[in-house]
Amino acid sequence: MKTAIVKDERFIKHSAGDYHPESPDRLKAIYKKIEPLSERLSFIKTREAKREELKEVHSEQYIELIEKLRGRDFSLDADTSGNSFSVEAAFLAAGSSIDIAAEIMKGSYNNGFALIRPPGHHAENSRAMGFCIFNNIAITAANLIKNRLAKRILIVDWDIHHGNGTQHAFYSRDDILYFSTHLYPYYPGTGYFDEIGEGKGSGYTINVPLTPHKDNDDFLYIFNEILTPVCERFRPDIILISAGYDIYYRDPLGSMRITEEGFFNFTEFFKYLANKYCNNRLCLFLEGGYNIEGLANSVYRTIESLLSESITEVEIRKPSDETIRIVERVKSTNPFFKK
Repeated sequence: MKTAIVKDERFIKHSAGDYHPESPDRLKAIYKKIEPLSERLSFIKTREAKREELKEVHSEQYIELIEKLRGRDFSLDADTSGNSFSVEAAFLAAGSSIDIAAEIMKGSYNNGFALIRPPGHHAENSRAMGFCIFNNIAITAANLIKNRLAKRILIVDWDIHHGNGTQHAFYSRDDILYFSTHLYPYYPGTGYFDEIGEGKGSGYTINVPLTPHKDNDDFLYIFNEILTPVCERFRPDIILISAGYDIYYRDPLGSMRITEEGFFNFTEFFKYLANKYCNNRLCLFLEGGYNIEGLANSVYRTIESLLSESITEVEIRKPSDETIRIVERVKSTNPFFKK
């Protein structure tokens, strides 16, 4: 497969403080780990997002607020801080995310991974939140639709935290379907079964709230049982993934049991869906993941899968009884499965 990567040392200059879990060491470790794969990867040119692109998701007043913080240390909330390089990194993350997905839609690459920070899925229309300044994946999806590069987009969010910002950005839309697995109850407190979208977007938000200790088999069962019929009906033009590695079994902020091999198999599963339904078009965006070694190893395994020419139909094993009940509740609650 022809795989694109967003990589820029300026993302590493962003720091939210010496003891903050979303540290520059995360990307340093990833960039070092993937060096042996460099000759097989295509690194796209990074750029800052334009205001008009950001306005597809964020308010003009909020964008102006962030712009005024350029070159300064700042704190936007208890979790979300930055230094003199952070605003540049946030604009670069959003702009480069748009471009990598656009190039995949144009056929330049089969798939890709935006290895960026700060992360994005908690950022709201007018508010930074949960380490996030701009909502990279939401900005990307909205601009793909606006620029007529895609008509329908599936966003998958496997981070341990619910992507409240992404959900709210598209809650009333039927052209961007948001699917999330996440620990519940947990930060940010959203993402229950009954959050299904509104208006013409009813059914196009699918939440799978989970209790702790779900493993590789649980997640693959959920993905297969819910997203295979979703893709069959929705027919996305591209699959975008908020790739949070805080579901790794040794993550300090998590309580799930996903292994490096699990992330490889997740990627294989989504390659299979992308091959079947959207001409292989698949793009991942880095979100959480705070065990540095586990994060780097898991991202490496993800990229190994993206690069592989083979498309494996992953074995779906029997999950826990609780997981089966959760899937049944999702299907009985969400009108998407009743249409």
